[in-house]
Amino acid sequence: MTTSNTTTGDADPAVREELARLRDSIDNIDAAVVHMLAERFKATQQVGRLKAAHQLPPADPGREARQIARLRALAENAKLDPAFAEKFLNFIIAEVIRHHERIAEDALNGATPSANHATASSPGE
Repeated sequence: MTTSNTTTGDADPAVREELARLRDSIDNIDAAVVHMLAERFKATQQVGRLKAAHQLPPADPGREARQIARLRALAENAKLDPAFAEKFLNFIIAEVIRHHERIAEDALNGATPSANHATASSPGE
């Protein structure tokens, strides 16, 4: 009877080394994704402030639909599941709209948007 290794410590040293290399790459990619999202949300916060200053609605369904179609095409070209890409963008869009609504609310109440609200903007923005 054979048993499978449940920890990487039992694996061959070459396997552990390859696993560590791959995990380092994943960690670097995760860091890049977080930084890119932070930059995206900084830009969308600016969009939210501009929309609030000009009494524009927080959501832009036409822009959102175009962004989803664009992202699905990018995902297909990158061999990424387009449905996953769409779900991911929809999550971001919902957060951006939430932030735009908060910025608009703050503008109506005469409040200055705080750094705590600086996480996202409008869907495709």
